[in-house]
Amino acid sequence: MSSTAQDADRQLKTKHRALWASGDYPAVAADLIPGLGARLVEACGVRAGQRVLDVAAGSGNAAIPAAAAGAAVTAGDLTPELFEAGRARAAQHGVQLDWAEADAEAMPFPDDSFDVVMSCVGVMFAPRHQACADEILRVARPGATIGLINWTPSGFVGNLFATMKPYAPPPPPGASPPPLWGDEDHVRELFGDRVSDLTMHRETVVMDRCASPLEFREYWKRNYGPTIAAYRFNESDPERVAALDGDFLTFLEKWNESTEPGRTSYPAEYLMVTATVR
Repeated sequence: MSSTAQDADRQLKTKHRALWASGDYPAVAADLIPGLGARLVEACGVRAGQRVLDVAAGSGNAAIPAAAAGAAVTAGDLTPELFEAGRARAAQHGVQLDWAEADAEAMPFPDDSFDVVMSCVGVMFAPRHQACADEILRVARPGATIGLINWTPSGFVGNLFATMKPYAPPPPPGASPPPLWGDEDHVRELFGDRVSDLTMHRETVVMDRCASPLEFREYWKRNYGPTIAAYRFNESDPERVAALDGDFLTFLEKWNESTEPGRTSYPAEYLMVTATVR
């Protein structure tokens, strides 16, 4: 990589880190998808004594349940600002794990280091999907388990991103849309014949924290990095902010499946991926 390309990559990663450090992603994970990490740990069959890497671990939504299962866990993330909340949660659960600043596209771990490599709606947000898939395979030993939970393009979160797209900052050159990780054909292409026993199926988690679509919109605006970035990108244009507010609320009203006053229900579809490294 040329020095110019290296500088561009560093700038990109700095912006990406700042995006996820904004708001309060640990609260989003705890409030909206508290059981998703444990579901991934179950699907991977994590057991005591295994060496486990959680890629793009955030505040440890999957890493902490893996440590509770007795595994030796490393939680890696580009945004170490999230680790403080993770360490506090780990202490509450009485578990210990290693926290490591790590770019999912170029991880600081040796080849063949882990028995399980997993990511719970994390690695999908790194811009270069093939680089991430290559790194996952590099650090996993032959026979290791790969496990991923990724939001699907057609599900709630995929459509949330589609709603924000006209207002979001332009993606960096070569970046792929995050929800593509929730497309079966895309995952097959990323891993190719380097894995066996590849299984993929769709599951749903229900987000029902807020009393109204308006309250839920404000929740996303306050806590979720990509939503915060979209609003900041348009903050100098009040008409654009108002349009984003309107489109966002319309989306949330349409997708709310609750019929009870004062309640909301948003089933969010994800793709569960497991495979064995050849």
